[in-house]
Amino acid sequence: MNYKFLVVSLLYSFCCFSQEKEKSNMYTIDANAFYGSILLHNTDISHLITEHPVGFILGLNKRNYGQKEWHQAYNYPDTGVSFIYQDMRNKTLGENYSIYAHYNFYFFKRYMQFRIGQGIAYNTNPYDKNVNFRNNAYGSSIMSSTFLMLNFQKDRFYKGLGLKAGISLIHYSNANVKAPNTSTNTFAFNAGLVYDLNWEEEVNYIYNAEKLKVSEPIHFNAVFRTGINESDVINSGQYAFYILSAYADKRVSRKSGIQIGADLFFSNFLKELIRYQSISFPELEVDQNADYKRVGLFAGYELYISKLSILAQLGYYVYYPFDFEGRVYNRVGFKYYFGKNLHGAITLKSHGAAAEAVEFGIGIRL
Repeated sequence: MNYKFLVVSLLYSFCCFSQEKEKSNMYTIDANAFYGSILLHNTDISHLITEHPVGFILGLNKRNYGQKEWHQAYNYPDTGVSFIYQDMRNKTLGENYSIYAHYNFYFFKRYMQFRIGQGIAYNTNPYDKNVNFRNNAYGSSIMSSTFLMLNFQKDRFYKGLGLKAGISLIHYSNANVKAPNTSTNTFAFNAGLVYDLNWEEEVNYIYNAEKLKVSEPIHFNAVFRTGINESDVINSGQYAFYILSAYADKRVSRKSGIQIGADLFFSNFLKELIRYQSISFPELEVDQNADYKRVGLFAGYELYISKLSILAQLGYYVYYPFDFEGRVYNRVGFKYYFGKNLHGAITLKSHGAAAEAVEFGIGIRL
């Protein structure tokens, strides 16, 4: 899978309140070592899977006790930052250093923790046509990274010290900002410790029995997205793209909304790819005058958390003059609402598991 290029770093600094009086902020820190394997999601990276990667994950977590309505709606998740060091155990791939904003969600009486983090990674040995041409996974030093952790966690096992262990999935990709970009996914087992910096203080969650009910009419949205990307042809050049989107959305509950709309794509990298294929691969019978523009229709889902939401869209090109990765496309990412009508978004557009572009968008909701 390929995911977002840049972090959506939304960390919340709240003054925590109990029902009777103000409380101090509550934090935990954790450290995990991991040992894993690079998953063979693409046969093009088979020569890079030689050893088992190792590394560690550090986390700083801020507990939320119900100061905001969304805390209770999502079972009082933590917000925080993580740092990951990963030795890929392969000289061609080098090492990765990454930092993330994350959420911790809890289940089964808070014994199970699910962490999702999005951030930026630095690779020590990216592709270079002269000295590191075998690294077709990482085309640049700066990449995006997404990681998931599912852990059993026992807090305050001994005073402020707790235990945790589970599994992790760590993804690195530059989302086709620069070729090559085959990317890697590491599946790992992790184990470590968690320490409650405020373990002597009693934990009191704020509970409101009256649930927030959301009822909204249909809204219409217009979005402009842009960014740069490159085709899979190495050194073919980075080009700006522009996308105009219009869609209607309907919020159906506190957490969920549905969408339907259309996209108009001006993907300038396709101009160069059309020219290249028409000259270099005559057997493909590519028309050098083929239109690089595309039009798609999509349906989507939006998960509302706070001012931040997560969106997923599935689309189909109805105007498709040049064949590039198939007619079906998908988009996943984050939105952040600035007041009632404006929002910003960072999303990844891809075709299945093949990323096309990271999109930076600004939109209006009427």
